[in-house]
Amino acid sequence: MAKKQQFDLSMVRNIGIIAHIDAGKTTTTERVLYYTGMVHRIGEVHDGAATTDYMEQERERGITITSAAVTTVWRDHKINVIDSPGHVDFTAEVQRSLRVLDGGVTVFDAVAGVEPQSETVWRQANDYNVPRMCFVNKMDRTGANFDRCVQMVIDRLHGNPVPIQFPYGSGDEFAGIIDLLSMELVTYGDDQGTMIERHAIPESHREEAETRRAEMIEKIVESDDFLTEKYLMEEEITDDEIAGALRAATISGAIHPVLCGSALKNKGVQMLLDAIVDLLPSPLDIPPVSGSHPDNEEEKLERAADDSEPMSALVFKIIADKYGRLAFTRVYSGVLKTGTRVYNPVKDRTERIGRIVRMFADRREDVDEIHAGDIAAVIGMKDTYTGDTICDDDAPIVLENIKFPDPVIEVAIEPNSKADQDKLSKGLAGLSDEDPTFQVEVDSNLGQTKIKGMGELHLEVLVDRLKREYGVDATVGRPRVAYREAITRAHTVETTFKRQSGGSGQYAKVVIEYAPMTDEEAAETKENLIFEDSITGGAVTKEFIRATEKGIRESMDGGIIAGYPIVRLKASMVDGGMHDVDSSEIAFKVAGSMSLREGIQNGSPVILEPSMKVEVIAPDEYTGTLVGDLSSRRGTVEGMEPRGEGVTTIRAQVPLSEMFGYATEIRNMTQGRGNFTMEFDQYTIAPNSIAEEVIEGKR
Repeated sequence: MAKKQQFDLSMVRNIGIIAHIDAGKTTTTERVLYYTGMVHRIGEVHDGAATTDYMEQERERGITITSAAVTTVWRDHKINVIDSPGHVDFTAEVQRSLRVLDGGVTVFDAVAGVEPQSETVWRQANDYNVPRMCFVNKMDRTGANFDRCVQMVIDRLHGNPVPIQFPYGSGDEFAGIIDLLSMELVTYGDDQGTMIERHAIPESHREEAETRRAEMIEKIVESDDFLTEKYLMEEEITDDEIAGALRAATISGAIHPVLCGSALKNKGVQMLLDAIVDLLPSPLDIPPVSGSHPDNEEEKLERAADDSEPMSALVFKIIADKYGRLAFTRVYSGVLKTGTRVYNPVKDRTERIGRIVRMFADRREDVDEIHAGDIAAVIGMKDTYTGDTICDDDAPIVLENIKFPDPVIEVAIEPNSKADQDKLSKGLAGLSDEDPTFQVEVDSNLGQTKIKGMGELHLEVLVDRLKREYGVDATVGRPRVAYREAITRAHTVETTFKRQSGGSGQYAKVVIEYAPMTDEEAAETKENLIFEDSITGGAVTKEFIRATEKGIRESMDGGIIAGYPIVRLKASMVDGGMHDVDSSEIAFKVAGSMSLREGIQNGSPVILEPSMKVEVIAPDEYTGTLVGDLSSRRGTVEGMEPRGEGVTTIRAQVPLSEMFGYATEIRNMTQGRGNFTMEFDQYTIAPNSIAEEVIEGKR
């Protein structure tokens, strides 16, 4: 029997738990479930028993691969929690989570501080304007340093961290948390963290607590003009005023409150839950969602988080499992009900809502409807995919889509029998539905299927899923780099397409200036092509200009010098010509394609290779060996930092092609004591020797 339960919107929190791999996200989520009463036993990641890590691959590897949605309740507030992956190969999972969240908890390892993937997710959260707080986890570990971690948030993330707590001891001596808002020491009377005890702050820490509280208040009042004036006039500021200003500053993104604890040792999680309720926004606290009319992109529309508004929702994730096809959906306005029909303006299709289920990791509970501001999974939609909008058909709106990074690595996969071919086709279609960063390409010349992803681990997991979930027996080739092509010189191309056969012919003339994008333009657009209409005097009509752009865009995927996609290109159409009878959109599309080919060939084209940001962590005695090895891989070492306890962090830029198999190599070089993380940074021009090998097909 489906349940009908509605919370006041002000009592709803949609939050994500995000961080670098191994910072303790899933452990923190597990404690959140335990203390909110959703589970009665704490599951541990290292035991393969975490509630949100329910895939076989997650339990075996001890990492989170997919975003897991969990609904729970704390202090009569409904909290939709998404525990997202930390490994860079699954960054798309983080991205689509951030797109639909109202607030985030960024978890940091108190020993490691801000790590590479922390920077990535922080930047993604900035892109989506997600308010967030910081949780400095693992305060019980040797080498834990709360203040160092806070400083790194300033230095590396350019955030404004404001500690509202600080640890009472650290490492083996971590015994509790000093709350700067209530000016109390919080300790725990049992190992499960359920017996919370509040005390006066000991004299040994009183002066430090008062200093830190003064610093906290100073930073909070800076964000509020009224309180700033009171502060300067030395008037008393009440605790309620401080709390209100802190919440407002957190929601606006002006402040990032910092908390601390040890999720593994069950310390600090209840206080974190309190902060989520008290400081992070409800759907009512964020601006109305914006979109455009499906028939006119220029017509901007807004929908407020209100049940009385027309229904609009964004599908941010697709999962195909034994229960059917699940579409994870965030409702932004109106009410989404089971048994109703909704309109998908992106696909111009009407879909029927079969069932709506609240997710509890891999378990689910049927509900009749979900309201503005809520998140749930919908069963029954067949043609709706990640990033699609669903809405009322009489009030259509297209919400902003989710932009995903392009894959940087590919492998060939070949089924071992005809039966496996059918299974492979089904499996590839299913996985492509789920993962927008997973791409499939069939090389018609070679009769070869290539799969593309974000890294070796990403493809390894996908191949494993093909074998386990779809029963595919296949041979997988060696990983290959996904190179790109670009021009380095600006020039103008004049192209005429003319064809006469019998009656009417085809005629199109285009004059296009091609130029490489600047770094600023590339960062701003996030597209591979900037197309500008610079024609004056009406030499070519708008529809023919659009057709020219379409011809260029469609031809960019195939490349010119080595068959790889073309990127970072500016094309400005400055002139052209048309015929009253013979010109058509097809003719201009062909002319655009021909122009691109000439434009690339004459633009001093180059091969670009993906360059990775690599961070190696290992004992000091191996530093020289590791630096030498990275240099031999065409890497550039950018810095080294001691982490204490005889361990050093090495940061470097290394081409992806040189990093295959590095996981095994680093184990051999450090006797199993070193590890590394790697994430895509940028495409750089490949040396001539490498480019020649790519063009000849040797790489």
